[in-house]
Amino acid sequence: MSWKDNLEDTFTKWSKRSSDNEEEKCERALSMIKSAVKEDEQIKNSDISFIPQGSYHNNTNVRLTSDVDICVMLKSSIFSQVPDGMKKEDFGLVTSEYSFKQYQDDVERALVKKFGRENVKKGGKAFDIKSNTYRVDADVVACFEHRRYNMDGTYISGTQFFTSTGEKIVNFPEQHYSNGVKKNDATRRNFKRVVRIIKRLKYQMVDDGVKGLDNISSFLIECLVWNVSNGYFNNITYVEDVKKILSYLYHNTKEDHLCKEWGEVSDLLYLFHSGRSYSLEEVNGFILNAYNHVFN
Repeated sequence: MSWKDNLEDTFTKWSKRSSDNEEEKCERALSMIKSAVKEDEQIKNSDISFIPQGSYHNNTNVRLTSDVDICVMLKSSIFSQVPDGMKKEDFGLVTSEYSFKQYQDDVERALVKKFGRENVKKGGKAFDIKSNTYRVDADVVACFEHRRYNMDGTYISGTQFFTSTGEKIVNFPEQHYSNGVKKNDATRRNFKRVVRIIKRLKYQMVDDGVKGLDNISSFLIECLVWNVSNGYFNNITYVEDVKKILSYLYHNTKEDHLCKEWGEVSDLLYLFHSGRSYSLEEVNGFILNAYNHVFN
């Protein structure tokens, strides 16, 4: 029996989140990461926030192999972005003696002490913590607080770190989470259900041999669906929801001017700009392929 034989039943199953058992293993991983830092003699008294992010925290994870993503953010040292024409000194900012590299090394030491060197791998962006029967895989990002300052000295708080190749990465995970909840409430919980359906559809396409999907991440799919007007949700069936939402996305990603103002779910970073791993053409092609894979 094909997954397309009863599409509404398939989409109903695909709309659901991962099992409760998987969530328990995610929570254990988060708890152990927090205790690793809090038990380390050198950084346990530092001003550190633990900020969950990614599909598990945002309740859009769809696979039992989903891992936990967490930012271990130091707040006593910051990276900043100030308005054009102003200097960091205008906001009372001074250079920290504690470097980001030192902080990364301290977090790595704490994780290795807790999990063992064989279970901690330093990747380009995060420390990868191997899973076991008790917990899931975890990606731990050591980061400083990022502050986007306004002229009056107020600021928006996010996270910032540098990859192993020196690339600067700025994210706003707390705003992402908050905006996702608001969108979900406004669509009677169907925003996240549709995100899960389209994410699972992408995995199904991969299983069915569709090529060229490497740059279409789960994060990107969530952001695309977030930019769909609320009126396209809450149809009588999931099939109608998905059909209308994919059609909306296809027609609005045909040309740059139609979606150039689209943002990530945080609404603080543009979804389409230079430096992204994906192009507008790739996104539009994926949406067309997804539509055809289901409805043609």
